[in-house]
Amino acid sequence: MKAFVTGGTGFIGRHLVRLLVEQGHDVLALAGDRPAEQTLRTLGATPVPGEVSNTSFLQAGMAGCDTVFHAANHQIAGSAEDALQASSQIVTGTRNTLSSAFELGIPRIVYIGSTIVFGDTQGHLVDETYTPAQPPHGEIGRAMWRAHYEVVLPLIEQGAPIIIAMPGSVYGPGDTGWMAHLMRRFYRGSLPLVPAPETTLTYAYVEDVVRGCILAAEKGRPGEAYCLTGPAIPLGELLEFWSQLTGRRAPSVSLSWRTLQSITPVLDTMAGNELAAYLGGTYTASSDKARNELGWSIRSIQTTTLETFEWIAATEPADTWENRRHLGFLALGGAVGLLALWFLLQRGNQSTES
Repeated sequence: MKAFVTGGTGFIGRHLVRLLVEQGHDVLALAGDRPAEQTLRTLGATPVPGEVSNTSFLQAGMAGCDTVFHAANHQIAGSAEDALQASSQIVTGTRNTLSSAFELGIPRIVYIGSTIVFGDTQGHLVDETYTPAQPPHGEIGRAMWRAHYEVVLPLIEQGAPIIIAMPGSVYGPGDTGWMAHLMRRFYRGSLPLVPAPETTLTYAYVEDVVRGCILAAEKGRPGEAYCLTGPAIPLGELLEFWSQLTGRRAPSVSLSWRTLQSITPVLDTMAGNELAAYLGGTYTASSDKARNELGWSIRSIQTTTLETFEWIAATEPADTWENRRHLGFLALGGAVGLLALWFLLQRGNQSTES
């Protein structure tokens, strides 16, 4: 396989490039700057200067390839400004990359999207045939929805040989997104409480996900989507699971989404306003199709979670600003608990008066 990869220096992209190289494939990857070029060379890939915003660079890099992987989608952003910028890049980058590959006649195009496009599945475990009634909350979720339904599917209808890989929540070494931040705070003991413990997502290890993306390129049917998802776990249960694995104490305080809605500024400080948009919901999809058609499987979540915490421990600075905020977060947890108690008492008083 001669593969061209966008997003090759991102979390999923780096693992994808590394595994493709290890399997003996010839890999070219888009690089937006010198550090990205160096990272790709270190991984064993040939860097192609350019950005997904420029179709000339894309087509020059893709020429002669038999497979294109589009992995240049952003993590959930931490601010509204970042989210707006990232959402524009997601839609434009997807259109430019996939349209360029289609125009060049690339035989296999793998779009790495996300099950977030299904939105809140209301407690149901859906599959690839599910069509949401409306876009998900949050700028990034809406951008992924637009890329999926307004760019990818119309191109498939025009005959583009696109195969859609749809991970859920992805974790593992090298992550810089919300999942890694949550795991680091848990590891440091600076997570004051569990926000919306009922929030349920599916979790898969990054190496399993990229293996699924390569299987999609090798065995997937053009025009089809494959969910690459692991077990569905409520956030509260996930932290308890981490506690059992690591011996570290899970937060003793948890606040439901209904309560958290009354203290949005605190929630934004803890989670980032984009992530906060997803709390309280269910975002779950089945991987049966990928398992049956691609022969995809995942490793034990116990083993892969421990490997991720080992990476976190190895990459933790001896003294960080986050560590110095430890006591501040504990104080914040107490303040939030008192605020939540006040809120519940107020509701109780209102109910009595009515």
